Amino acid sequence: MGSSMATGVVVQLLFFGFQLVALLMSGAVLQVEAQGTWEILVENAGIASMHTAITRFNTAVLLDRTDIGASQLALPNEECRNDRQDESLQHDCTAHSAVLDLGTNRIRPLFVQTDTWCSSGQFRDDGTLVQTGGDNDGYSKIRTFTPCPGDGDCNWVETDVPLVEGRWYASNAQLPDGTQILVGGRNNPTVEFVPANGRGATYVPLIGNANDGQADNLYPYVHLLPNDQIFMFANQYSILFDWKTVTAVKQLPNLPGGPRNYPSAGSSVLLPLSAYIDYALPEVVVCGGATYGAFLNPGAALPATTSCGRIAPLSEGANWQMENMPLRRNMGDMVLLPDRTVLIVNGAANGAQGWGNAQNPVLTPVLYNPNGAVGRRFQVLTGTKIARVYHSTANLLPDGRVLIAGSNTHQFYTLTGYLATELRIEAYSPAYLRGNRPVIAYAPGELAYNERFEARVENANPRAIELNLVSAAYSTHSFGQGQRLIELNAAVPAAAGGGAYTVAANAPPSAVIAPAAYYMLFAVSEGIPSVAQWVHVG
Repeated sequence: MGSSMATGVVVQLLFFGFQLVALLMSGAVLQVEAQGTWEILVENAGIASMHTAITRFNTAVLLDRTDIGASQLALPNEECRNDRQDESLQHDCTAHSAVLDLGTNRIRPLFVQTDTWCSSGQFRDDGTLVQTGGDNDGYSKIRTFTPCPGDGDCNWVETDVPLVEGRWYASNAQLPDGTQILVGGRNNPTVEFVPANGRGATYVPLIGNANDGQADNLYPYVHLLPNDQIFMFANQYSILFDWKTVTAVKQLPNLPGGPRNYPSAGSSVLLPLSAYIDYALPEVVVCGGATYGAFLNPGAALPATTSCGRIAPLSEGANWQMENMPLRRNMGDMVLLPDRTVLIVNGAANGAQGWGNAQNPVLTPVLYNPNGAVGRRFQVLTGTKIARVYHSTANLLPDGRVLIAGSNTHQFYTLTGYLATELRIEAYSPAYLRGNRPVIAYAPGELAYNERFEARVENANPRAIELNLVSAAYSTHSFGQGQRLIELNAAVPAAAGGGAYTVAANAPPSAVIAPAAYYMLFAVSEGIPSVAQWVHVG
């Protein structure tokens, strides 16, 4: 270990120790105990995954930028990428995208031509990943990846139809009509649709007005709500947005505590939607972020915030309820877990997003329980030894683990020194992966909206069985685009013999609740999830 890396590790340990003592004295931490385990799945993936998505074939799509020089992963069969517009390496025989087979942990290189730096994406209803924008020659590109089993040869396809306007640092959301809305981007305060179907780009004042001099309006938080409107958030401002008329319908109160989007990014999720209350009163939570000025003054190492805001945007008199995380964090990733809790992982305690702007990586995740009392919702978990800061990702896996990848605080691959480019891929196993897990012995592979269906569940307590659908998010830059969890109305189980139970439930009522797509169906018993079965809803 070099002297600079050793110094960084010591600083991080001292920082965490002092912070934890202060928290214990203040009583702000619910629990501090070893919770969950970490394992390295791949020692060298060859690329640092800036964008990660999990497919219905139990593979992970990994994607970095192209203008970064040679990666550590060769393209097969002496294939090379030739691009006269590439700003680093115009003849490149290495891959900048790959597929990880989650069953074997094998990496297969993929070929992507145009620059995907800080682009965005979302799954289409047929399971195809639509990937949009980027920098340089990728600025107006639409790419698709139709996944296949791990031993298949599926690859990226770059379409000939461009975006209406270029997108760099934008966010995507799947809509009930099967199209995707693309929101914002650097120097682009508009929205557009893919496919456009004749629609152009429309200016959105929220995005334009949220640029505060350091562009804290990038990668906006976009959540489709059960009333068919969009909760749209940039910087510390939010609106309800009608995607059909492409207009803002309500201005919501500002979130206190400074900017929350790139480059001062915290993270955000739409909390689980529940059939038991007819999917009413959705809530959004935003946690973490950087101090304003941290991006403009990287040497100052300004502290990140501990604050979280939670709002029910459709309620009368909607306002932010504030609380504090146990640890300061920006660049964290919030992941909805199948037991309806939220993992907050990755990030740094000082600085902001950008090359070389982060200091004091936060190695310790926390768990957020939305159903806990205010001030008692957080639990400190077992930490990793691998720093994940700028350009890191976190995705829920069908077996209940969380895939952690990426981290590159440098313009190019820098494999030595403090906060080196991270090519290892980890999995975090939450504490619920213990004991005798329930098993989905049968569930239909297709669910029509509002269809009454039955699942056969084994190894479960019949008095405590949940059926929860979780989408496959596109994780990038501290935001899981398209992430949502839907708690179905599981009926009282009926004994099916042999210790198994038949559980009946209704599929989501419409594409407003669950846009057509492939979802992971989990059976959860006493907080312990099964391995998910992929089902198509729509």
